[in-house]
Amino acid sequence: MLLEKITFTKRKTERKERRKRRPQNNQKTNNKMAGVSPYLSIITLNVNGLNSPIKRHRVAEWILKNDPTICCLQETHFTYKDTHRLKIKGWKKIFHANGNQKRAGVAILISDKIDFKTKTIRRDKEGHYIMIKGSIQQEDITILNIYAPNTGAPRYIKQILLELKREIDPNTIIAGDFNTPLSALDRSSRQKINKETSDLICTIDQMDLIDIYRTFHPMAAEHTFFSLAHGS
Repeated sequence: MLLEKITFTKRKTERKERRKRRPQNNQKTNNKMAGVSPYLSIITLNVNGLNSPIKRHRVAEWILKNDPTICCLQETHFTYKDTHRLKIKGWKKIFHANGNQKRAGVAILISDKIDFKTKTIRRDKEGHYIMIKGSIQQEDITILNIYAPNTGAPRYIKQILLELKREIDPNTIIAGDFNTPLSALDRSSRQKINKETSDLICTIDQMDLIDIYRTFHPMAAEHTFFSLAHGS
């Protein structure tokens, strides 16, 4: 039905130009001295519930196998009393947003391999989004993980983006499950994009956000979930 895993970032035109002017040899030396990779690996996954010990174990194995820098999870189905159950070796920094019932729920996990310093955390009381502001090697970064409800997803995403507009800067990465196809390639059927989705796309363009996947794969048709009932 949808390309559920979506990752956005804001344009960094000026910053890229500045980095291009830096001497390449100095850049390599600085990276070596810092002992860190100049790249961040970020993965996002709708886990559809983590209350089962077997499920948590499998997700932990999947994360360790892929070895990302940052991992964003949606639909953890935790309440605030359950979050301690998610433990992964080498991942002490785990941030949750949950409601009072076992539904929705999002989490951002940050590997111990990087020196991440948390500055602020903003959570949705129903567990639909969490935003963390911090720094990695003195570079500011904002991570926003969103899980949109199945009903009215485009309208919800647009509302959240507008509410957090002042918090979103060129160092922001937005990941999650939007429950919304943003282009014809993201649908397995020939259904047209409705007005609510068109409004969301317009908002994304106005905020100068970039769909990272579409940037690198402009013509690829990839689908992460098929709905027999919707035929898409």
